[in-house]
Amino acid sequence: MSTQTPLSMALSQRQADERATPLTAFRMARRWWLEGRRLNLSQLAEELGIGRATLMRWVGNKDLLMGEILWSLYKGIYDQVIEKAKADHPERGIEFLGQIYDEVNLQLINAKPMHDFLASEPQWGLQLLTSNVSGLQKRLIDEWEALFQEEISAGRINPEMDANSLAYYIIRIGEGAVYCDLICGRTPEPERAGQAFRLLVNGHSR
Repeated sequence: MSTQTPLSMALSQRQADERATPLTAFRMARRWWLEGRRLNLSQLAEELGIGRATLMRWVGNKDLLMGEILWSLYKGIYDQVIEKAKADHPERGIEFLGQIYDEVNLQLINAKPMHDFLASEPQWGLQLLTSNVSGLQKRLIDEWEALFQEEISAGRINPEMDANSLAYYIIRIGEGAVYCDLICGRTPEPERAGQAFRLLVNGHSR
C-alpha cells in the first residue's frame, strides 16, 4: 500500500503553478536582499531551477534587478508617507510636500536593509542610487514631478523652476543628505535638506 499523500507528492515535485516566473525571481531576490544576502544571479537562477540565460532575459541585468528591489522599498515608504501627509495637511501646499520630503529622507536613513547594503557594497550601491543605471533615478524624478505639477497647477506653490527641474534638484539634495556619510564622510543632515527643499519649492525655509 502506498504511503504517499497528496502533500508528499506535491512536495516531491514542482507543480505547474509553482514554476518560476519573472515575478517569483523578483520576490526571491528581494527576500535575499532584505535578509542581507548578496545578489548573485547564478545562485538565484539555480535556486529557481532555471538557466542563467533565462533569468537574464527576465530581469535584464543585475543593476536593473537591484533597481526594481530598491524601487519597491522606496515606493512602499513613499506611498505610506503620502497618505499620512494627506491626512495631516488636507489643504496641501508647501507643508504637505515638505512633510513628505522630510519623512521619506528620514525613513531612508533609518532603513536597515539600505544601511546594510551600502555598508557591504558602497560603490555599487551609490552608483545604483545616484545614477540612472538601474532606472531608479528616473522613477523618483517622475514621482516628484507629478506631485509638484499638481501643486503648481492648483496654485498652491509657485516655484521659480519647472516641475521636472525642481524634482531633479530636490532628489540630488536628498541624496546628499541621506548618503553623505558614504559620499564625503559627513553625518546625514535631513533637517538641512528640508530647509533647502523649502527654499527651492516656495522661496523660504520654515
